[in-house]
Amino acid sequence: MGRKILIIDDEDDIREVAALSLESVAGWETLTAASGAEGIAKAADEQPDAILLDVMMPEMDGPATFQQLRKNPATANIPVLLLTAKVQSHEQRRFAGLGVEAVLLKPFDPLKLSAQIASALGWD
Repeated sequence: MGRKILIIDDEDDIREVAALSLESVAGWETLTAASGAEGIAKAADEQPDAILLDVMMPEMDGPATFQQLRKNPATANIPVLLLTAKVQSHEQRRFAGLGVEAVLLKPFDPLKLSAQIASALGWD
């Protein structure tokens, strides 16, 4: 089943690797955004099946972007997975406490990313 995933990350290479991975391994359509504000607008317009959201971004970070997505009725029910290089357990607990579907770690394995997303969202 074709899924549409929005990748919000300020790093070009991360967006490209994630998009290529999800398209080639899972056959999913991908959309990308380089900032939280751009991602919020794209999510409302495109209604993706899920959002892969970087934690550390300038201006509006991942948790702030997530809060804005939840406040907007057009994006409130889109599942969000955080992507982070912060691996300390207290930070993972804080991120999980936000209400996101899952916290995925950077660097991720491009061959396993779609399976991690599908598993977290019950798409298996």
